[in-house]
Amino acid sequence: MKQAETFKKLWDRWKYAVLVVAAGAALLLLPSGGKQSAAVVPDENVQDTVQETEKRMETILAKIDGVGELHLMLTADTGTSRHLAQDTELSYSGDTAAPEDYQRKSETVLSGGSGSEEPVVTETRCPTWRGALVVCQGGGDAQVRLAVTAAVASLTGLGSDRITVVKCQ
Repeated sequence: MKQAETFKKLWDRWKYAVLVVAAGAALLLLPSGGKQSAAVVPDENVQDTVQETEKRMETILAKIDGVGELHLMLTADTGTSRHLAQDTELSYSGDTAAPEDYQRKSETVLSGGSGSEEPVVTETRCPTWRGALVVCQGGGDAQVRLAVTAAVASLTGLGSDRITVVKCQ
């Protein structure tokens, strides 16, 4: 009887810690073979993407009434990235409750026929912008500044506190 009471006191004190450790061990032992995960691959031409975006935005912003000649500079926090589908396989040796050794192997999933295989892209992320500077002839007019700020904000997702519109000399 005394031993049962001691066990109950210990269990009441440590039951949550034991349950968390047991849940963690169970999650580690779950096999992930055959499931697909994603690998993030940065796009090599981040600078090209930024410059292309700047040129396209300059073209459209210059058409706003009162803007005149315009120059735009964008800064990016992150570049574009592609998430590639991965086929991951987990193998282990020994008892499933306490494996002696385990190994994880991942391969990028390819699509297409022979000779023209390309990786399967599961997601493409656009750049995250840090700020924008717009220098234009109409930058001295409050209405032009407001219109340009609103347009840049809607195209980049930046807040107005990260967009500066000034008059060029």
